[in-house]
Amino acid sequence: MSAKLQYRPDSFLLLSLVLEILLNPVLDHGGWRRLVLSALLFIPVILSTIRLSQIKVPMWPVVLLILGAVVFTVASNIFANRVTYGIRWGFLAAFFALTAARLFVHLQNSRSISRADLYNAVNIYLLLGATWAALYGVMEALQPGSFQLGSQLTDRQSDFIYFSLVTLSTVGYGDIVAITGEARMLAALEGVAGVLYLAITVAILVSGYRRGSSDSA
Repeated sequence: MSAKLQYRPDSFLLLSLVLEILLNPVLDHGGWRRLVLSALLFIPVILSTIRLSQIKVPMWPVVLLILGAVVFTVASNIFANRVTYGIRWGFLAAFFALTAARLFVHLQNSRSISRADLYNAVNIYLLLGATWAALYGVMEALQPGSFQLGSQLTDRQSDFIYFSLVTLSTVGYGDIVAITGEARMLAALEGVAGVLYLAITVAILVSGYRRGSSDSA
């Protein structure tokens, strides 16, 4: 039972991140659906907070970032201007980045590799994608017209998440492109981060597996 409880928060967090990705194109069409999408975004935020509390990290920065994200999410839906929109995505980007960093340190310090650690590794990868998607939202708020889908400019949340995941995995379909120099450099950094994360994480997992095997021998 204790083993199941150990990896259950990680599996729930993974499920919430995947559902958020899948539901984005369905709900990102304005009106009440966009309000639902904004609310659903806080499910992985809450689960991330629970997971961070379990690994005993300082929680005050996490709480402050969540409060900021909640306040400016409400403000952006009421006032609907680029300032509140950009600040909202800035708080979310900082939260996702902090969560990914804390979970990565926890993974790095694991003595042996468990199922929870495998979920953790995937969660960090998706959180990196969420971090850059939020940064693209900030970029679009600061410099409207930074991204283009086909022959038209785009500022949709679902497009940013798609572009982020495609860039993080270095697939690069080219259907969405960064236009401004700042947006291009941000996308380039995400591609580098995706490659480095996979290489470093594989090394950590292999090393942890070997330690676990030698300890049990």
